[in-house]
Amino acid sequence: MLYICIPSRNEAQTVGLLLWKIRQVFTDAPREYHLLVGDDASTDATPDVLAPYTKVLPLTVLRQDRHAGYARTLERLLRHAVTLSDRPRRDAAVVLHADFLHDPATIPELLKKFDSGADLVVAESQGEGAPTRGHRLLRRYAPLLLRRRGRVPGVRDTVSGFLAMRLSVAKDALPGNGPVLMSDGWAANAELIARAAAVSRKVDGVATRERYDLLQRPLDYDPWAAAKALWRAAGR
Repeated sequence: MLYICIPSRNEAQTVGLLLWKIRQVFTDAPREYHLLVGDDASTDATPDVLAPYTKVLPLTVLRQDRHAGYARTLERLLRHAVTLSDRPRRDAAVVLHADFLHDPATIPELLKKFDSGADLVVAESQGEGAPTRGHRLLRRYAPLLLRRRGRVPGVRDTVSGFLAMRLSVAKDALPGNGPVLMSDGWAANAELIARAAAVSRKVDGVATRERYDLLQRPLDYDPWAAAKALWRAAGR
């Protein structure tokens, strides 16, 4: 079983299309899957968009009434996937964003690596097509900002939010019930990848291209503030 974990906040314009694209992926390459969307207290029409999809897709929506942030939403999704699985050493979680930045067509490539024995597979991008030079530079050099503590052998893109991991790895990487990831945004991705890699027997990556041209709204982060956050996270 594959659990597709999608953290979402105010993504009414894209989350429905993303779900349908994922459905098309598994129509062409059949696998048993379940969609898990974490609605982090969206204030737009995201709940209304998701409601009809629960009737036609294998979809569970985990809504938070109070804004908890990306890291907490991501942890909740992965932990929920672990609780649903009765075969955590064979089942996998795939994480991707709801803003359509990540192309669902890459999922089969992630799963090929997973089926070949990888416990953690990261979809790696260099930020081609990012809207500003600041965003492109940050996306490309973010792993360097993490310094040695954020380096993972076999992974070039340690801030990727698009990955697949064995559920037994997710369970070991996020022990207990309380918060584990101490950062948010890209830094939270780096923390998760580092924690997952530490309990994985094999780590691999696949090339992907982020689809900035499909974003329905401007990127909502300052690249220089994000760079500082990554540097601070490395210090922790």
